Amino acid sequence: MAPRPTPKWLTLTELGRVYGISAVHTGKVLQAAGLRQLDGRPSPEALRTGLAHRRHSGPSGQTLWNRQGCGPHLEKQGLQPRRQRQLVDLWADLLSALQQGSAAVAISLEDMAEDIPADLVAPVNRKLRERGCGFQVHTSLTRMSHGPAGLPSPASGAGGPRRRG
Repeated sequence: MAPRPTPKWLTLTELGRVYGISAVHTGKVLQAAGLRQLDGRPSPEALRTGLAHRRHSGPSGQTLWNRQGCGPHLEKQGLQPRRQRQLVDLWADLLSALQQGSAAVAISLEDMAEDIPADLVAPVNRKLRERGCGFQVHTSLTRMSHGPAGLPSPASGAGGPRRRG
C-alpha cells in the first residue's frame, strides 16, 4: 500500500486562493459544507477527520485547513480550483470557436475534443451549455493518456493540434 501523502495545511486565505475566492467566502463555503462553525472555529467533525487543525487553543488560535481533504468538500459546493477553471474556460473557448467554423482551422471539433482530459469533460460541457454551444464532449471521444494539469503527456504523441491535409 502506498504511503498517504503528507497533508498540506493552509490558512483560510491560502485555501481561498486555490479556488480564486476570498477568505470570507471560503469560510462560508466551509460552513455550508459542515466543516466550520458560525463562530469561525472548525466543526468537531472537521477536527475529528483531520480536515482542520488548531495551532493554539483559545480564541486567538489559528486554524489550518487540510488542502487535499477540504478540496472535495469545496468542489461539492460548486467551486473549482483556479487552474482547472482556467483550463475549462480555454477548452470551452476553443470548442465554441471550432463549432462556429473557420477556413483557417483544419481540425474537426471531434478531433480536438479527443484531447480533453477526462476529468475536464463534465465542467467543459457545463461551460459549453452556459454559453449556448450545442456541442457536448462525449467521454468515449477523449483519450485517457494525459499528464499533469490536463496537458497531453509526451507519450500520447500530442505535440499540439493535429492538422489534416
